[in-house]
Amino acid sequence: MQKVKKIKLTRNRIIINYVLFIVFSMFAFVQLNDPDPIHWVTLYGIVALVSLVSNFKKVPKSVIYILSLVLLVYAGFHFSYFIDYLQIEDKKELFGEMVYEKPYLEGSREFLGLIMAAGALLFQLTKSDASID
Repeated sequence: MQKVKKIKLTRNRIIINYVLFIVFSMFAFVQLNDPDPIHWVTLYGIVALVSLVSNFKKVPKSVIYILSLVLLVYAGFHFSYFIDYLQIEDKKELFGEMVYEKPYLEGSREFLGLIMAAGALLFQLTKSDASID
């Protein structure tokens, strides 16, 4: 029987992981009323779970790399919308309602969400003062 490796993390890292868990859980919850909730709830839910589990056991780096790569490739499909958004004058539109005549708003939101999700996963790869028992 294989022994599960427990890790000791710094207090700050534990707090950050709990904050990431809460934030991405809220992101997932908000997506329940989205026209395509399944993949967004799943995507944000996975990031939330990785953040939570990372406080208790080591998540394999290969899993984090694969998930991050998938998110970054997916974000790449939304990058042109984000460029379009950067070229408009009224930047606060991003926080308003979805306007179907302006697809760059939803595309930019999705791009930013994917980049944040990938960043949260890549945070798990950063060096910490962790020691493995």
